Amino acid sequence: MAQLENSQQVALLRGINVGRAKRVAMADLRKLLGDLGFAQVRTVLNSGNVVYDGGAVAPAEAAARIEEALVLKLGVAARVTVLSASQFAELIEQNTLAPAADAARLLTLVLNNSADIQRLAPLLQRPWQPEALALGRWAAYAWCPDGVLASKVVASLGALLGDGVTSRNWATMQKLHALLNGPEVAATSAKEH
Repeated sequence: MAQLENSQQVALLRGINVGRAKRVAMADLRKLLGDLGFAQVRTVLNSGNVVYDGGAVAPAEAAARIEEALVLKLGVAARVTVLSASQFAELIEQNTLAPAADAARLLTLVLNNSADIQRLAPLLQRPWQPEALALGRWAAYAWCPDGVLASKVVASLGALLGDGVTSRNWATMQKLHALLNGPEVAATSAKEH
């Protein structure tokens, strides 16, 4: 069982099922990953969040395979960010804004390239109040009390990173974390929020 847990990965597809653009049914997405040889493929919500067993395939290679298959099999071009289960756990642990924030207004901006976090460090010096910004190794975290669309933090992050980042609210990240860690974590998460 430990081998399965160590080989679990999370894939986040950027910009699918937003409005009428890039429509992908989750059943088609699960089948696509299964056809690529990934096992135990599960999706969360309808926005391109996938947990699966990646076997011996490294996250970067999995992302490239999924991106290519999306175009070839479904006709959809989308950036895909893949994190291993341990990277995702670290991402969850490093969010210093989580305890005080409403999960729906706390945005996690997951980086395609973790080295990009260095480009974001100067943003920590800006006065964002009432918003807030925190950085981890794999993501930036933005507290958006007035909503994501009105957020100056999110606009600044987007201007610096473009399509090198994909975002999810904290509630979605918690659901993915629970799915990675089994029913006992899911029950604890449900009690906390």
